[in-house]
Amino acid sequence: MFLLAGCVTGDSRERAALLAKKSGLNSQNLQTSRFELRIWQRITAPAQPVRVYIEGDGYAWVSRTRPSDDPTPRQPTGLMLAAADASANVLYLARPCQFIGPPLPANCGTTWWTDNRFSPTVVQAMDEALSQSLQPWPGIQIELVGYSGGGAIAALIAARRDDVRSLRTVAGNLDVAYVNAVHNVSAMPDALSAIDVAPRLANLPQIHFTGSADSTVPPETARRFQQAAGGRCVHIEQVQGMAHGSDWAAVWPSLLQQQPDCR
Repeated sequence: MFLLAGCVTGDSRERAALLAKKSGLNSQNLQTSRFELRIWQRITAPAQPVRVYIEGDGYAWVSRTRPSDDPTPRQPTGLMLAAADASANVLYLARPCQFIGPPLPANCGTTWWTDNRFSPTVVQAMDEALSQSLQPWPGIQIELVGYSGGGAIAALIAARRDDVRSLRTVAGNLDVAYVNAVHNVSAMPDALSAIDVAPRLANLPQIHFTGSADSTVPPETARRFQQAAGGRCVHIEQVQGMAHGSDWAAVWPSLLQQQPDCR
């Protein structure tokens, strides 16, 4: 069983590396104050904005009560979205401990992809990695995209920075407490939640894509965030027939044609 799990994780890393390579995305590991984080990037026109993709929660749980030993996603939807983006500047950020190793570093305890995956420590590390990755291009503007739990991280990062010009989420967990209550799972007292910073993002152009068949992060999650934010800049687009784990990358080029604005 353990050997098989190791093979599956290895295959996931190899498939992700091949996908990124085919899309011209180059890999790098960045050391933040707390974690080593994996990024893939393609920057060919530094005068233009960079679209930054943040991965979902990955393979966080083997079962409802048993966390996985490695959060590397089996289906890296965030990376698949980045690979489907033909823009000149694309940057992908994995979440803590995803695509690192094997073996995982000693500080990669399961808490960082379970109870503490939205903790201030994690958000700070993701923000640090973003700043590090963009150091060669001072002044470059950012368009944030987050999938699932990465949508929460993207919104929380947007609230910290002044170089973000838009926000898009795909099946984004924008209200952690609400989603946990929907699934009747334990509260996460140390979690930061995007809905708490929604009013600060009211004037940031944004689109939140939800799937009409998504039972993991129901469309109501985005509506709650929109209500909390108010204003003319927060828009929701419900994509018919799409579930949480559907092939969002297949429809992503067409969804990208919709530009976030304040209308």
